[in-house]
Amino acid sequence: MPSLLELTQQGDVATVADESQLHRDTQLMSPQQLYELWERQPWSAYGIDLERDRGDWATITGDQRDEILWGLSSFFVGEERVTTQFSALVMAYEDEQEEAFLTTQQVDEARHMQFFDRYYRDVFEFAQDGISGRLARVREYVTDAFNVLFDDALVQAGERLIADPGDQAAKVEFITIYHLVIEGTLALTGQYFITDWFERNGLMPGFVEGFQKIARDEHRHVAYGTWYLQRKAREPELAERIQSTLSELLPVAAGVLVPPGKSLGDDYTFMGYTSEEQNEFAFRSLTRRLKVIGLGLPAAA
Repeated sequence: MPSLLELTQQGDVATVADESQLHRDTQLMSPQQLYELWERQPWSAYGIDLERDRGDWATITGDQRDEILWGLSSFFVGEERVTTQFSALVMAYEDEQEEAFLTTQQVDEARHMQFFDRYYRDVFEFAQDGISGRLARVREYVTDAFNVLFDDALVQAGERLIADPGDQAAKVEFITIYHLVIEGTLALTGQYFITDWFERNGLMPGFVEGFQKIARDEHRHVAYGTWYLQRKAREPELAERIQSTLSELLPVAAGVLVPPGKSLGDDYTFMGYTSEEQNEFAFRSLTRRLKVIGLGLPAAA
């Protein structure tokens, strides 16, 4: 069964060579427009009713419970990681409109982390003290590939940007990792399948409501990242930085999608969907945005 990495490798020649399929002139929402959209889409992490969810969780047992905890733990830890690292990008704003939007995104990430912490505390009954205590326990569920992407690659990219907020190559690298790989490929894939499973089974309505609002926020974030990379990809050196970052991290990202106990290329199911269905969804998400940015998949992916 092809993994995300194998799908990108299979698509290299056709995607890189076919300039007619690129949409680099597509008009995208600007940071100012995305900021205004943010003002029209407020929500509260503490305003969602979780009473029904507590009862539903008590009915879920065994492997299904483990599967849910693995999938949601990646989001909980991921939201904490991006919240703490995002200051690097806020410091690198290029005008006041971009500054305004980037500050809203950091607020969004903190709100997402608060929602997951509330859920783990009130529904999953993780009784550790404070967010840091619950995060320490939740980290037991994430995989090595997740740690490489979020604790190594993202943190190091943020450190390079903090060292020189005016470094365009460092900013492009950070946005490629964060908006294109983490949010635009991995997060939106997980959100789609997890939300669909809960809806089809009529379970966890509070979580579904919150997760859908998180996904709406992240579509705004990805729209910003796509807008920024589309502009910068017109410069050959920065286009190369986008593709070299993807070449380095796509194998890691492919591993993040794989559940514990499985390896790349294994057949498995997650939330009722096959590994092939999940990998193809992630592959389409990535290639669709790359076309709008004006780039094909890196030949060395």
